[in-house]
Amino acid sequence: MRVPLKMLRDPGHFLAFGAGAGLLRVAPGTWGSVVGVGVYIPMSYLDPARYWLLVGVLFAVGVPLCARAGIALGVKDHPAIVWDEIVGMLVTLGCGTAIPVSVAGGFILFRVFDIAKPGPIGLADRRLSGGFGIMADDLLAGVAAGFFLALIEYLSYS
Repeated sequence: MRVPLKMLRDPGHFLAFGAGAGLLRVAPGTWGSVVGVGVYIPMSYLDPARYWLLVGVLFAVGVPLCARAGIALGVKDHPAIVWDEIVGMLVTLGCGTAIPVSVAGGFILFRVFDIAKPGPIGLADRRLSGGFGIMADDLLAGVAAGFFLALIEYLSYS
């Protein structure tokens, strides 16, 4: 189902669609993740407590935001909804350092976990519904990717 461009006039849908990135036909989740990197760059200057507080707020805001967009589109988790990818990317990148190679590695790791959906990530994707369901699998993908990003960085600096 194509998303009417007029939906971007609604501020909630505009955010849920990643400022329009989710409306791109090819790989909307990847484009949403790119937006996540763009959001991460200024956030990377925050101290860790403020960073994680803001990520938590963005997750909490994402639950009703994504639920509302899903209802408007009539689809449980429409590909155009990419707020979840943005937040998942922030989770991943928050586990590493703000250097280009780490950001690139985090991006790749998050996309792998988000697409492959191994183990509990896939389970959350299949079993949870509503806005929380839309957000949960990307949160778990972000945690898994963040773990491996931190591990790779730790081993690289040892």
